[in-house]
Amino acid sequence: MSKKSFLVLLAIALLWCWAVPLGAQGDKPAGAPPAEKPAVAATEAQKAAVELPKDKQTTLGLYVTAKGAYDMWQKDQQKIKIIDCRTPEEYAFIGHAPMATNVPSKFLTYAWDEKKKEYVMKVNPGFVKEVQKRFAKDDTILVMCRSGQRSAPSVDLLAKAGFTKVYNIVDGFEGDKVKDPTSPNHGKRMKDGWRVSNLPWTYDLNVDLIYLPKGKPKAK
Repeated sequence: MSKKSFLVLLAIALLWCWAVPLGAQGDKPAGAPPAEKPAVAATEAQKAAVELPKDKQTTLGLYVTAKGAYDMWQKDQQKIKIIDCRTPEEYAFIGHAPMATNVPSKFLTYAWDEKKKEYVMKVNPGFVKEVQKRFAKDDTILVMCRSGQRSAPSVDLLAKAGFTKVYNIVDGFEGDKVKDPTSPNHGKRMKDGWRVSNLPWTYDLNVDLIYLPKGKPKAK
């Protein structure tokens, strides 16, 4: 090999040794900026913005529709609990979700509210204690009423008592009233809700799920 050829090869080798450390950073091209640290994945999915009337909002801020509640229950029937906080009369005569436990947060009275044009309701003082008897504080509980207004303060009562995963079923069992004068359903509770969403419901009463403040009757 001539001296000239040797010098050319030496120059090429030196250039290669100098260039590789610059360019071989994780297969990036030479001159590229240093690799950034990967972003840390969020530990919780961001909650979708929910526009709700104030009387359907809760301190826990956990909400679900009737359809969403049924989907949650189907995926984990052992851990997802559904409470129907309507009166025993509503639960029995209007119908109910077959897996829902009836723990009324209010009772119907036969006093008349002239302003609201409806019967007065009174608070069930044993609501929280009854829920505590049936469920653990870390259970995932979905609370349903007629249309979301009674279940919201019921959720707040449970949150105050230490329950942490309690959702308000915002459209309830019957849903909201249709507000369209041109509709034959105007004024009726036919907007969303468990029953209108074609979810399973029944009139049948399960003694393990109904509200019995005096306990189950003894077999004769």
